[in-house]
Amino acid sequence: MEAQVTFYPAEKPIKVRVGTSLLQAVHKARIAMPTRCGGKASCMMCKIQVEEDSSAALSPPSAAERRKLGMAELEKGTRLACQCKVLGDAAIRLPENPLKAAIRRQMELKAQESDELW
Repeated sequence: MEAQVTFYPAEKPIKVRVGTSLLQAVHKARIAMPTRCGGKASCMMCKIQVEEDSSAALSPPSAAERRKLGMAELEKGTRLACQCKVLGDAAIRLPENPLKAAIRRQMELKAQESDELW
């Protein structure tokens, strides 16, 4: 059985087998997501945000996720991609690449400064 996972902000859908980890799905979609721990929930570099209507499409939080993230983060929809298994169609928000985020912020500041001059 297959499910569709759509990754935002890239709006990139991919079909994966039910039971596939989100980290495997990210790699299958050829989206860069650095990790250091090999999917053992120790580096926490694979934090993702689950869209509200997609929480039931993923496996329940693992003991490692509960320990690492805490209930407050889990309740906000934050999960570790290495620990989540796909159970159905899901929409996932990936963190912005830090370099792209820095460039975007600089461009926004320049645009704001430009607007202030006029």
